[in-house]
Amino acid sequence: MTRLSIVHRTAYKYNKRVTLSYNEARMTPLTDSQQVVLESVVKVSPSQAAVSTYRDYWGTRVTAFDMQMPHESLEVVSNITVEVHRAEKIPAEADIVGWDVLASPEKLDAFSDWLPQSRLSGPGGEVLGIIPDVVAGKNPHEAAMAVFAWMRGEMTYMSGSTAVTTNAEEAWGQRKGVCQDLAHLAIGALRSCGIPARYVSGYLHPRSSAGIGETVAGQSHAWLEWWDGDWRSWDPTNHKPAGDFHVTVARGRDYRDVPPLKGILSGGGGSALQVSVEITQLA
Repeated sequence: MTRLSIVHRTAYKYNKRVTLSYNEARMTPLTDSQQVVLESVVKVSPSQAAVSTYRDYWGTRVTAFDMQMPHESLEVVSNITVEVHRAEKIPAEADIVGWDVLASPEKLDAFSDWLPQSRLSGPGGEVLGIIPDVVAGKNPHEAAMAVFAWMRGEMTYMSGSTAVTTNAEEAWGQRKGVCQDLAHLAIGALRSCGIPARYVSGYLHPRSSAGIGETVAGQSHAWLEWWDGDWRSWDPTNHKPAGDFHVTVARGRDYRDVPPLKGILSGGGGSALQVSVEITQLA
């Protein structure tokens, strides 16, 4: 078990005055079987913003706020304390379903959100031609692990190499990307052979050697989960399952379902953006 304190700060300084804006923040982690949120506060500035919360279709906690007054800046700060206790283990053969189960009408219906390609996960014709050979003769769990091993040999993580609108096919074309691109490509490859897969957005404490109480510069992060009899996780950026330093905020079909902050505004004339994530291991 790991207890983490996370402070996620996003600030916009507008070039011209904004007259009104409508926004959604997805910065509150989930409480589920692998983690428990002990404390979570999202503060919005200017403080006159009208704030409400709800859970979206995917189960993510959303802080919605609108600012119907002139403003020249916007700051959203999320303060979180969360305990993570993941128990990833190698599944027994009896726990792995067969391809016939994945293709059954019952499972196709149950996982109808996680099987079709989304706008960002479609890997393109070249990858679709490669994957059948990668997974040939393997059960769904072995197939997923083979896909991850194949990707490790083909893709390079490179910060700043893509944008949030980059899709899996474009990332594959240049053989590099950031964490969300690697997650999208893996998801697209799994979906292409009938394995349900979903995008996970959250935080990652980057340095296990940091001492208790030491604050480090963390990061927003992306990985994936797939189902082969149970939901299992994989972080293709770090070539391992999600662990106790991964904090889940949201799940969706791809990044477009889970952006930390999005909105529409009137005015502004462009803006300067500052984002920071500070993570402290408390226990």
